[in-house]
Parts: sequence; structure tokens; C-alpha cells
Amino acid sequence: MALRRLTSVRNLQRCLYRATEIRSVSSSLLNSSSRNSPDIFCDTECWPNSSCLFKPHDSSSWNNRFTHVSSWNTISRLYNDTSSLPWTSGGPVLRSTIEPKPTNFGYQRSVTVQAKAPPQARQMAAVKVSMLSPGIVFEPYATRESMPFWKRWFTRTGWRRIKEEITSELKSAYAIAKLRKTGYSKQKFYEEALELYKEINTHIANGDKAPLRKSVTEKMYSALKNEIRQRESVWSHVYWELVEPVVKIRTLRARMIGVDRDDLSKLFIQLTLEIVTKQKFEAYNSNGAVIAGNKNKEVTVREIWVFEKSLFHKGACWRLCGRIKP
Repeated sequence: MALRRLTSVRNLQRCLYRATEIRSVSSSLLNSSSRNSPDIFCDTECWPNSSCLFKPHDSSSWNNRFTHVSSWNTISRLYNDTSSLPWTSGGPVLRSTIEPKPTNFGYQRSVTVQAKAPPQARQMAAVKVSMLSPGIVFEPYATRESMPFWKRWFTRTGWRRIKEEITSELKSAYAIAKLRKTGYSKQKFYEEALELYKEINTHIANGDKAPLRKSVTEKMYSALKNEIRQRESVWSHVYWELVEPVVKIRTLRARMIGVDRDDLSKLFIQLTLEIVTKQKFEAYNSNGAVIAGNKNKEVTVREIWVFEKSLFHKGACWRLCGRIKP
């Protein structure tokens, strides 16, 4: 009986000594991986031919359970193999499957994969896109009602009208000054505008859609095609003639449009003209009978057309970009 107690005491001392060595050596490893790793528990079996002091039948003498390693091979592996952990016993090394979260230092940088674009996409990216027309009439002209003298100069409404008119005149003057640097001549422009006016009206009367493309902008071309289609659904054909010379032609407004903030030289100029002419008009049905107008009678017509020209395209010409109801 005394011999058994002596053997048990020696086994206990040996176990405590080895457990102390394990804790001292692997404390750094356990501290770094204790949050993501399972706890170390003792197996229910002790060394052979010895009475285990950690079994439940000896709980009256020991109130606390100790955490220990099941075999000496596990302890020796800690010293022989630096890649293994104390709770690995002879098998493959256990590794944590939980990936560590990256540290955020106040910014995040996304990982991108460099991909090579297809040849067609590279060719499209190499093509320089150039705008042929803004597609709008910038600040369209509108006829205003006349205002009495006293209301114009002695009321806030009149002062506001004066301010708007002065601002509009300054914008027109600036646009004309910019246009003159490119060789603009008022008389030459009026001659070109009247030629366009006659040419476009002739094509519309004859129903010729294709020749209109070079004389008008893209948006205006679509509007004129629809106009010709609607007219042909009502009238079979029409007669139109311009009586020359024209009654009056004058510039109502000039506007400059920039299309690129980084390049201020990419500009479009729009000039709004009032054209008063005498015309002859007559419409026929499918049988050739006159259903509207009279080609022997001159009619005075007042129209407001907006002409546009690019200042950064070589060889650019004036084109019709809009019509305003007078």
C-alpha cells in the first residue's frame, strides 16, 4: 500500500514537471493561436502500469482537473518538429482554416486583375470621337411683346427686361467677334444663307430627301423627313417658287456653344436670321387638281431660321439646325 502511494506521488510529480515545461516552451504559440484553436484536454488514459490520478474515482483527493498531454510522443514532437503543435499526435499537422482578417489602416485598396481587351475594342478606343453638331438650338429666340415707355423705365419688370436685353446683346457681340477671327463677312454669310434657304425649300417641295443631308444637321434632317412624309400623305405634289430679291434679312441673335471644357477652341456658332420673302405656292392632289394655293399670286412669308457652323472642323459649312415659329 505504501509502495503504491509512493509510485503515485512520483507519477504526479513527473506529470506536473512535464506540463510546466510544455507551458513554458509553447506559451507564445498558445497565446497566438488560442482564439482560433481548440482547447487541450487530457486523454482518460495515463502511462501504462500506473494508476491515473485524474480519473473520477480519485476525485475525493483532487478537486481540480489538470490539463495535460496524452503521451510522451506528443511532448517530444514539440522539441523535434518545430512545425507541429503540442496537440498533434503522430498524424498530419493541424492548421487553422480560419483566414486572418486584413488590417485596415484607414483606406482600402481593391485587387484588380489586368485583362487584355479584344482587338475590336482596342480599335474602337483608338477612334477619336468628334461631335458634328450639338443637336439643339441654344437659347432660342422668342418674340416679345412691346412694353410702354413708363413701364420699361420705371418698374422692376421693365428693368429686368432691359437687363436681359443688354445681356443678350453682349452675348451676340462676343459670338460675332469670335466668328470674325475666322474670316466671317456679314454680306457673304447672307448670300450663303439665302442660297441654302432656296435650296432647302426646293428639295422639300420636290420631296428630295437625300440632297438635304448635306445642308442640314442630323436632328433637322429627321424632322424634315417626317414633314415630307406627312405632306405627301395629304398632297400628291406641290409647286414652290421664290420671288427674288428677298424683302428683308437680318440677324436676330448669335450664340456660341462650347462642347469641351478642356479645349475651349471646340466651338459651334449659331446665328438666328429673320428672312422675309415673297413666294408662290400651289398644291395638287393625285388627279392633278389644285387643292391649295395659287401659283400666280405672291405671298409674303416671314420665317426665322437658325444656321450653325463648327469652328474646329476644317472645311465646315453653314447648315440649318432649326426653325422657330415667328
